[in-house]
Amino acid sequence: MTPESAEVVIVGGGVMGTSVAYHLAKRGVTDVVLLERESLASGSTSKSAGGIRAQFADELNIRIALRSMAEFQALERVSGIGYERNGYLFLLTQEEEVESFRNALALQHALGVPSELVSPEDVKELIPALETSDLLAATYCPIDGHAAPESVVQAYAGAAAAQGVRILQATALERIAVLGDKIVTIETSAGRIRTDTVICAAGVWSRDVGNLAGLDIPVRGEARWMHFTPEDGGLPEALPLTVDFSTGFYFHREGTGLVFGGREPTIEGVASHGTRRLPVLADLPIQSSWWGFYEMSPDHNAIVGEVSQPRRFLYATGFSGHGFQQAPAVGEHLAELVVGDEPTLDLSPLALERYAGGGERREQFVV
Repeated sequence: MTPESAEVVIVGGGVMGTSVAYHLAKRGVTDVVLLERESLASGSTSKSAGGIRAQFADELNIRIALRSMAEFQALERVSGIGYERNGYLFLLTQEEEVESFRNALALQHALGVPSELVSPEDVKELIPALETSDLLAATYCPIDGHAAPESVVQAYAGAAAAQGVRILQATALERIAVLGDKIVTIETSAGRIRTDTVICAAGVWSRDVGNLAGLDIPVRGEARWMHFTPEDGGLPEALPLTVDFSTGFYFHREGTGLVFGGREPTIEGVASHGTRRLPVLADLPIQSSWWGFYEMSPDHNAIVGEVSQPRRFLYATGFSGHGFQQAPAVGEHLAELVVGDEPTLDLSPLALERYAGGGERREQFVV
C-alpha cells in the first residue's frame, strides 16, 4: 500500500539509494519511502564488479574511499557482504601512465594509503600466469579489494526497513509536483505521496528524474560487459583485482572461478586483450555473461549535492564506474544534508553547479 506522505522520498533501490535510507534511519529519520521501479539492486548495482579501492588520482575520491572502506568492514562483520581485501593491481604499459600513477602515489601516501609502485618482476611473482613482457611497472595497494554488491544492498535495505523505512518495489516515479520553489508531491505508478524532499539515486536514469524537477543532470549511460568462468586457471587464491589500465581488461576471483570484463561489447573483443594479458583465459569455459551501465559524468567524477531550485531536491549520481564503492560515504553525506548535520566529508566540490561554472573535476583513473 502506498503511503499518503513521507518526510523523504528516495528514488532508486540500488546501493546508493539503500545507503541513503540506511544512513537516514541511523539518524532517526525513518518516515522515508524508497522507490524502486523494478527490484532492489536490479539496475547497475547487480551488474557491478564490486571493486573497492583507494587508488585514485583525486584527493576527494581517496578520502571517500577510506571512509567507505571503514563501513564495508563494519558491514562484513555484521552482515557478511563478501568483503575481501586482496588488493588492486594496475598494470602499466605506457610512460605517461607510469608518471600519472607515480604522482598519484604521493597523494595517496599523504592520506595514509599503503599503495606502492612495483616492478614487472614483482608482478610476475605475484601472478605467474600473467604476460608481463610489455609492462613498464604496476601499482599495488593491499587494502583494496571487492565485495558482493547485492549483499551490500540487502544489508542496507534490511537495516533501514527494520527501523521503519518503507521500501516500495515495482513502483516507478512518474511526476514531481513543484509549487514555487518547493516540492509538494510526487506521483508514482502506485499513487501519490506528499513530500517536500526527494533524493535522486537513480543511476543512469538520473537525467530522467532530474527532468521531472526541471533540472538537467548531465549523466549518460555507457554499457560495460562482464563474463564468468567457473574455473580459476590455477591462479592464486588471494588474487588481486587486476586491471590492464591501457586496455581496460580486468579480472578477479569470484568463488572458485573468475570474473573478467573490459570496454568491448563482445566476448571476442574482451578476449583479444584478455588472452594476451592472461593467456590461460583462452582455455577456460565461459559460463555466463552480462552487461550493465556506467553512469558517466562529463568529468568522470560523481555528482553529489542539493539544488536550490526546487528546494530539497538532492542527488547522487554520475559515478562513472565507482559508485558501488563510494556508496557508504556518499549515503552518509546525503543523510547529513537532509538533517542539517555538519558533513563528515566536504563533498561540495562534487555539486552539480560545478559544470555551470566551468569547474570540472576530472578523475583520471577510470577503469
